[in-house]
Amino acid sequence: MQITAQDVLVVIDVQNDFCPGGALAVADGDAVIEVIHRVAPLFEHVILTQDWHPAGHSSFASSHAGKRPFESVELSYGMQTLWPDHCVQGSKGAEFHPALHLPQAELILRKGFRPQIDSYSAFFENDRVTATGLGGYLDERNLNRVFLAGLAYDFCVGYSAIDARRQGLEALVLRDACRAIDLDGSIQRIEGAFAAYGVTVSESAALLD
Repeated sequence: MQITAQDVLVVIDVQNDFCPGGALAVADGDAVIEVIHRVAPLFEHVILTQDWHPAGHSSFASSHAGKRPFESVELSYGMQTLWPDHCVQGSKGAEFHPALHLPQAELILRKGFRPQIDSYSAFFENDRVTATGLGGYLDERNLNRVFLAGLAYDFCVGYSAIDARRQGLEALVLRDACRAIDLDGSIQRIEGAFAAYGVTVSESAALLD
């Protein structure tokens, strides 16, 4: 697969709290770093996203009396999965994993910083209306094919890929550069959505051949 100047690699949330030992660890999450490092030099454009919650965020189970992590509540924009406190602004857990080394990244996009709205996607917050600005950034630079890697496959990576398609962009998820949470059938649901929206799931080897 030929990478062009109109392609962008978007590396989603490779942060301490999503890696082994973190507050919301994805199994084997740090294994994505080696794959990302292999493919990143192929891209002229690299973007990083960073989950960046204020303390007491509405998506934290601790913000809802009697609720536990991975239960759901109805918020103003619909059902929201509740998570352990994670990626709190300025915390060690919110920092990028120390092994991740992408100094060529041209943008770090922080998301989830509005106290009352969670944000999985790199393009829209969970109300599906509030834009992060990434769509406009890519449009102004004529970047029209998005390759996605990082954490987690069935949440932030997946939602970002679907929203890329909603924005009229081509979207390819590098499956071996992702790891999943797999919460109550979330992998099956996201892959069904990939099929519906035309998201391609590929492997890093397709870029390296």
